[in-house]
Amino acid sequence: MHDPSSILFTLFIVFVAAQIGGEIAQRLKLPGVVGEIAAGCAIGPSLLGWITPAQILPGTPLDVLAEVGVILLLFAVGLETRLEDLKKVGKIAFAVGVIGVIVPFAMGSVWAHGNGFDWDRSLFVAAAFVATSAGITARVLQELGALQRVESKVILGAAVIDDILAMLLLGVVVSLQGGGSFDAAHLLMVLAGAVGFIVVIGWGGARVMRWNSRWLDVPLGPHSPLMIVLALCLGLACLSTVFGLAAIIGAFLAGMIASETRQQHTLEQQVKPLLALLTPFFFVVTGSKIDLHELAGAEALLMLAVVTAIAVVSKLVGGWLGSLPLGTRSATIIGFGMVPRGEVGIVVASLGLAAGVFDNRIYALIVAMSLLTAMLTPPILAWLLKRPEAGGGEPS
Repeated sequence: MHDPSSILFTLFIVFVAAQIGGEIAQRLKLPGVVGEIAAGCAIGPSLLGWITPAQILPGTPLDVLAEVGVILLLFAVGLETRLEDLKKVGKIAFAVGVIGVIVPFAMGSVWAHGNGFDWDRSLFVAAAFVATSAGITARVLQELGALQRVESKVILGAAVIDDILAMLLLGVVVSLQGGGSFDAAHLLMVLAGAVGFIVVIGWGGARVMRWNSRWLDVPLGPHSPLMIVLALCLGLACLSTVFGLAAIIGAFLAGMIASETRQQHTLEQQVKPLLALLTPFFFVVTGSKIDLHELAGAEALLMLAVVTAIAVVSKLVGGWLGSLPLGTRSATIIGFGMVPRGEVGIVVASLGLAAGVFDNRIYALIVAMSLLTAMLTPPILAWLLKRPEAGGGEPS
């Protein structure tokens, strides 16, 4: 049983560390998320040990709070994203999502096989290279006030497609472990369910809300509309996991539905204090999950450099190729926007370790790669977005 005073003290440490890390990063002209992730590394088990491994296990209070934080972040991003805007970049977002999965999966498989894994296990390792962490990029885009740019719409749309494909790939590689075979019919049913969920909730919900959102005004409390849409956010986040999708996809759809209401701008302002309180927990916890001891030594660091380079280049190439119709500068922004792996790679690494697919060292490499891509991308993305000539046009 968790000790309440111990939990509160840990939350205090994490929150203060996040604020200090974010402040230092901003003074260095870096996005605050970089400082928050670095703060997690500093106070985590590998360095100061103020956060213990037991405190960041799945289901612990700190882990749950971090999950709520990223759910609210994607909800807020959805609030600034209209369905009509996503439809304008639909074809390009689809191309970015598909190519951005194929290239990393192929390069990750070849690297793993070249390092002694049989093909079944190589595919499992490669799955960690595939899915983009929408939370990392979304935070940077939000900090820079760039959510209305066409590149941002492409990145967010592609992240949804990316998540669906990553889920299917993971289902395939898990079924292949131990000599099993995958059930194509089952996977097609899962795909149909995931796509159906997104279409019905995203498209249908947005249209319904656009037709009539007056019912949000019926309750008399000043924050009643916010409470209603937050309930929608948590409900859809939960429902999305039933369909095999990440909870943040449901939260993003909830925000996108709420963006069609007359209260959109009021909701955006009201949700900001919640974001300021809760989202730092997600990024600090993400940073605290890396085990630096497994990376001691020149050989391990060289391997980490190679893995990270593959992760960056593969996503950059995939995103760049898929979005070339927007021009090379916009394609570069989108490519880098798809690079962060963050919590998604960590989840795949955890599954692989639990299944005995690879050892602690490979696990540490994948986790470190996931976190490095999360830390390297924000400053590059911020620099690209701030360049006046980097703006993109509307897709043709």
